[in-house]
Amino acid sequence: MLAFTHPRITRRRALQAGAVGLLGLGMGELNALRAERKHTAKSVIYIFLSGGLAQHESFDPKPDAVDTIRGEFGTIATKTPGLRITEHLPKLATRADKWALVRSLTHKSNDHSLGHHIMLTGRSDTPVGFNPSKPQPTDYPSLAAIAGAVTKARNNLPPAIVLPDKIVHNTGRVIPGQFAGVMGRARDPWLIEASAFEPKAYGAFPEYEFDHQERPYEFKRKTFTIPDLSLPEGVDGERFGGRLDILKQLDAQRKTLDAAANAGAFDRTRADAVSLLTDARVRAAFDLNKAHPKDLDRYGRNSFGWSLLMAARLVEAGVNLVQVNLGNNETWDTHGNAFPHLKEKLLPPTDKSLCALLDDLEQRGLLESTLIVMAGEFGRTPRISTLVQHYKGPGRDHWGAVQSVFLAGGGVRGGKVIGSSDKTGGYPATDPQTPENFAATIYSALGLPKTASWSDSEGRPHHLYHGEPMPVG
Repeated sequence: MLAFTHPRITRRRALQAGAVGLLGLGMGELNALRAERKHTAKSVIYIFLSGGLAQHESFDPKPDAVDTIRGEFGTIATKTPGLRITEHLPKLATRADKWALVRSLTHKSNDHSLGHHIMLTGRSDTPVGFNPSKPQPTDYPSLAAIAGAVTKARNNLPPAIVLPDKIVHNTGRVIPGQFAGVMGRARDPWLIEASAFEPKAYGAFPEYEFDHQERPYEFKRKTFTIPDLSLPEGVDGERFGGRLDILKQLDAQRKTLDAAANAGAFDRTRADAVSLLTDARVRAAFDLNKAHPKDLDRYGRNSFGWSLLMAARLVEAGVNLVQVNLGNNETWDTHGNAFPHLKEKLLPPTDKSLCALLDDLEQRGLLESTLIVMAGEFGRTPRISTLVQHYKGPGRDHWGAVQSVFLAGGGVRGGKVIGSSDKTGGYPATDPQTPENFAATIYSALGLPKTASWSDSEGRPHHLYHGEPMPVG
């Protein structure tokens, strides 16, 4: 049986946890803060499928195409008349009145690294100095970094959080596009590392792992830890200088919060919560051992379920944007053995956990104020291919020309389909959408005006919007 573990906390990690401070506010111990959160608050959960979800095997099947395009899966009707999706998302099919699709998002890159950068930043052009093997200070800032910089924090929580891991290739290469880039390292998104991180781990462990004999270069992870609450890279050096000990830093944070409370920025409930700063209950709020067994069963006892359950908690607590990486190491990169992998390893935990998230937010009255978006760095080729030197079974290759995007909540009109792909699922046929439109949809859901801007590390302003929001309402 899988056990959640408590990692050993070094002095540096203790300092980091203290710097994050009140990440646990709004959860089990602070119901008052939960109650105070306005229903008009805007939040986004961005579910990122590293590797690229196959549109044919998910939300844009082509049942009338020839078998080399259609693939092996059948389709099922959804709650929305005329809308059919893959047979392996049955729970989502029954909730189609709660979600919408974009079937025509397009960009020009078939490269993993640049595709990640495009879809994580919402910018189709390649930045100066782009390196597919390493994040660069000249990269565009990620959507999470921008949300963290330009949205207002609530309840002393970081405005934007990424979990449960940064995205790393199985070679150990950190994928660009996840960080703050030209905004400067101090603006890197807050990362909650909730997995016992190994760069070569795969998928929704532990229930849906690849067999070692099938992919011997993959390692298995057996733990999902209380999160490692890490500061953005460079913050500890730039903001704290390494000269203050832990107690002084925590005391300084208490004084800052007390000052804010006295100035009227926080009410007395929030001011009283400062005493929890060093309390074990703050970290315990993230301990999934404390989650109700029914919640764990509904979401799924695997990394996909745990991650989306944590995202729901963070949104309820007041985080503006939560990016959830469903699978590390380009998990959805189904070049070969695609059909058994999707059918048995990837689509079932996604179907279960995503439906639990929809139901959970709706029951808590948060779905209308929370936009859920799900996308990868690109789609997959319309024609099935076979790489016999690497895989026994067929799959699909990289394809930036079109992908399907899932949207729910946040004013999205359930059952709506924006755009379409051609008869082979290879290119947009109607209403093409861009990564810039995708990013604008997120910014709009966060309540950010068209005049909003962000500043780079030199203080130069940059326009936030580079496209119009997609017509999802």
